[in-house]
Amino acid sequence: MIAVLHFRPTEGPVSFQERGHAALDALAARPGFVRGSLGRATDDEDAWIMVTEWESVGAYRRALGGYEVKLIATPLMAQAVDQPSAFESLISIGSDGASVIRSTDRATDADWGGRGPSTREREEGTW
Repeated sequence: MIAVLHFRPTEGPVSFQERGHAALDALAARPGFVRGSLGRATDDEDAWIMVTEWESVGAYRRALGGYEVKLIATPLMAQAVDQPSAFESLISIGSDGASVIRSTDRATDADWGGRGPSTREREEGTW
């Protein structure tokens, strides 16, 4: 699982980089962490990205509950630009050219975000 967070920090780059480093350190200490990086866009000095890779979605979610992560990483992560941030890795290719293809773990109804029927709607059959 890959988590990609985009930032447009209002603080100076040195301060943001220090906070990002501390956040990555806290995340790296959690079980299931594979790797992470913090980078700044080469053509826009105000655009930053934090990318972390995890063994599984569960490992990522459990990591977010860790005390150090809540204390150090969560405040930084809360400042991320609001857009999709969690992605499943479907194809990986190593430097040796070998590729790994995985099937999706998404539920077939993952895009359905509506509410379920109310009791009245179930009883009346209007759902």
